[in-house]
Amino acid sequence: MITNSKLYKIKEVSAIDSPALLVFPEIVEKNIDNALHMVSSSKNTFLRPHIKTVKCIEVVRMALSKGVDRFKCSTIAEAELLGLAGAKDVLLSYQLSKTKANRFSALRQKFPETNFSALVDNSVSAKMLSNFFEKEPLTVFIDVNVGMDRTGIKTNEAFELIKEIDKFQGIQIKGLHIYDGHVHASQIEVRKSQTDAIFNDVSELRKNTEKQINRKLTMVIGGSPSFPFYAKQEEVECSPGTFFFWDAGYGSSFAEMPFTPAATILTRVISIINKTTMCFDLGTKATASDPPLPRVEILNLENGVVVNQFEEHLIVRVPDTSIYQIGEPFLAIPYHICPTVNLYEELVVIKDNIVSNNWEVLARNRKITI
Repeated sequence: MITNSKLYKIKEVSAIDSPALLVFPEIVEKNIDNALHMVSSSKNTFLRPHIKTVKCIEVVRMALSKGVDRFKCSTIAEAELLGLAGAKDVLLSYQLSKTKANRFSALRQKFPETNFSALVDNSVSAKMLSNFFEKEPLTVFIDVNVGMDRTGIKTNEAFELIKEIDKFQGIQIKGLHIYDGHVHASQIEVRKSQTDAIFNDVSELRKNTEKQINRKLTMVIGGSPSFPFYAKQEEVECSPGTFFFWDAGYGSSFAEMPFTPAATILTRVISIINKTTMCFDLGTKATASDPPLPRVEILNLENGVVVNQFEEHLIVRVPDTSIYQIGEPFLAIPYHICPTVNLYEELVVIKDNIVSNNWEVLARNRKITI
């Protein structure tokens, strides 16, 4: 048995090849419960989780079983996965090109019981979508840029855009989409100040817009770092995604959040280089390489320091390699779980300390059927 903590126990670990991404469904379930609890005390505030992290139908079904009926995603494949799962409402948090609009139209035809929406941030794209979906109008959210400067229209320019495109016949403006990925300070007071300012600005925009178009708008807002603050607001839909599996990066930066890493990488010592250095089978093809080193937190490796990483190898320095053995297994928690999941075709499910089954990471593909 490998025992890294009370949470992560695996019998017969020799049957699992490495590197492998293991998932503990009991922890995933608790993370979903905690996220739902965070929004439960706010009037007309809902959880609209982003599935870019998990990309598998089993986790979506876990959320559905707990009453979550609306989701967010980033790709057509993720949207199709949500349709397959029977999600009621799906927001593709991406602006459609004409090519993607064609795929999106096919998606709507395949899953007529699911309401699919997309983003717009300019009149050219909005006009293209209006023409494309003229016979079956598409619901859209206005993508608002609140400081990340990746996509979206600036808050002070959004009102004029909405006035312009609201008359387009092939689209129906459903709400505002606000992603604040630039808000990630570890200090709670800093994040609260930033999210308060953002929420005040977009709330004013929503109020003015609702007067102009004479109907209520939905506000989809935030990511995992800002989630606790928007969860306390009324009449919003919070869209964190990392919370499902969590990771070492968010765990260290946002220790106050009630989430636990639910996915770990099984890795093994494959070479002992010298008295203080050894190598694991955990390269950049097995964990996200966008964070700086160490990129993973290896559990129960006392005073171990990651010093280098290659495509298939992770080099670690320890005080004394003589206490370790070639082939010895360890569990490592990624610093960035979202792109890490995308590296695996399947997740090895650990339940009651044993491998229970595998979950296919279906939406890592750019295309499922559409």
